[in-house]
Amino acid sequence: MGWLNKIFKGSVNRVSRGHYDGNWHEGNSPDHIKGAYDESDNEDIDRAIALSLSEGDPNKGKAVEPDYSLEEDEQLAWALQDSLNTESPPHQHAPVANVPPENIPTRQPPQPVFPSSGYRTCAGCKNPIGHGRFLSCMDAVWHPQCFRCFACNKPISEYEFAMHEDQPYHKSCYKDFFHPKCDVCKNFIPTNKNGLIEYRAHPFWMQKYCPSHEDDGTPRCCSCERMEPTDIKYITLDDGRKLCLECLTSATMDSPECQHLYMDIQEFFEGLNMKVEQQVPLLLVERQALNEALEAEKSGHHLPETRGLCLSEEQIVRTILRRPTIGPGNRIMDMITGPYKLVRRCEVTAILILYGLPRLQTGSILAHEMMHAYLRLKGYRSLSPQVEEGICQVLSHMWLESEIIAGASGNVASTSAASSSSSSSTPTSSKKGAKTEFEKKLGAFIKNQIETDSSVEYGDGFRAGNRAVESYGLRSTLDHMKITGSFPY
Repeated sequence: MGWLNKIFKGSVNRVSRGHYDGNWHEGNSPDHIKGAYDESDNEDIDRAIALSLSEGDPNKGKAVEPDYSLEEDEQLAWALQDSLNTESPPHQHAPVANVPPENIPTRQPPQPVFPSSGYRTCAGCKNPIGHGRFLSCMDAVWHPQCFRCFACNKPISEYEFAMHEDQPYHKSCYKDFFHPKCDVCKNFIPTNKNGLIEYRAHPFWMQKYCPSHEDDGTPRCCSCERMEPTDIKYITLDDGRKLCLECLTSATMDSPECQHLYMDIQEFFEGLNMKVEQQVPLLLVERQALNEALEAEKSGHHLPETRGLCLSEEQIVRTILRRPTIGPGNRIMDMITGPYKLVRRCEVTAILILYGLPRLQTGSILAHEMMHAYLRLKGYRSLSPQVEEGICQVLSHMWLESEIIAGASGNVASTSAASSSSSSSTPTSSKKGAKTEFEKKLGAFIKNQIETDSSVEYGDGFRAGNRAVESYGLRSTLDHMKITGSFPY
């Protein structure tokens, strides 16, 4: 499952300042803005402004006759301004905080020469500007005290400001309201070397975080894969795995506790007319015991990180006898294990499941391994890894559907399960009582992992097996597999 990479790019707006003393005078922009135009544009602007200002009226503040030559000069200045506005980059409403101006498309302030007669109205208070300072931005003029931040309602005195949905903001206010924060360290996500906001996001949970956390040792929950936030301490299992507090709530920690779940899944298989008559031991084990059993097994095909095994060989396995406790530093302690000798009485000697996973995840792994046991005990020989692992993933997926869709009141495993069963009996929900919102979300996450798996054996195998079951039903698919060793198409 690939992680998402997000990059944001926006614009920064600027204020042009001026004063009115009977004539309108617009202030020049700081030097670092001039790079937005080429030299010929700057010369045209300077000539236009100088030409207009050179016509200064010796009778300022007094009524005078209209100067028609001045009006022609003013029209030339306005034409230059309109030309520049047309060539300016389009206005954007997704500005980026703390981004160097030279790296962002900017909206340059206009450089108009306003008429020397008449009144200009403030866009804020709707009153005439009058004599004194004014601001020119957002295609309007403002009293300095009227151009205010939409968030804090205080005047914007900085040269640059941010925009969102046509409302102005202080850059600091915009950052507080809209700049994304890291869900891990809780800080503002920094800009990259190009001045853009870049972060990572989990494709299912959409937990967003700074790219640096992928390399700084920040742990992930071994079940849901979410990163550990700095303000929450995950549980540390004895094999080094981390478990978030929400997954810990329903975690299966010892073999006796797992027996109840085992019985529920056996009932699920019976509801599909797939009863396993043999009593196959189920053992909850630590990672080391699981790896040792995997090495002793002569056959099988497994994921790089194995969480369950269906064994066929005789061996001694150490199983967890009592649920451990949580000690200082949120670490697991007082783990009690004991040896269990596996005796070969049939094609399957035991099913091993990794301890410390939430009930839904433990159940999905157990349903997968139960299907391996069913295939071996019912004489399904020489199946390719893709076919065998694929149909086992189908059963795991179906059991999850029975838990999520049916919930506390459901009486069917899934539509495909019901149609595939040749009898009228249907499996019941294996969880007594309603699930929490997180359990529902976790179940959907585990289902999504099965559906989007990119491996040939588990991912492609599941998708091929699921298509066959949806088209022909589970019973017909299994019959075809037994005869041909492949899925029906």
